[in-house]
Amino acid sequence: MTLHIPPLNGPIERPPEQIAFHRTELSVILSLYGRMVAAGEWRDYGISCLREVAVFSVFRRTAEIPLYRIEKRPKLKAKQGMYAVVGTGGLVMRRGHDLKSVLRVLERKLIRAVE
Repeated sequence: MTLHIPPLNGPIERPPEQIAFHRTELSVILSLYGRMVAAGEWRDYGISCLREVAVFSVFRRTAEIPLYRIEKRPKLKAKQGMYAVVGTGGLVMRRGHDLKSVLRVLERKLIRAVE
């Protein structure tokens, strides 16, 4: 008995083994991070590139849990948007298709009343 497999019509497209932030996305995130460090709010960060999600975690101190997580989930691109800002308790603070508009929820922390 012989098993015959028909030839494929084109190249096989494999999904990426891990999701990562693109250079332009990191530029936007690190710009906000720099302003928050200058304001004394944030002190450390960590980047995780996993199979289904890329995470940029922000810390006040290195040994603590992250204050915020900026997540990129490409599977949600057609639905709710692939970018999200998640707070300490796991609460999704904002989700959307545009990274800059999603990060506005964190930029509000920079605005303070001057006495």
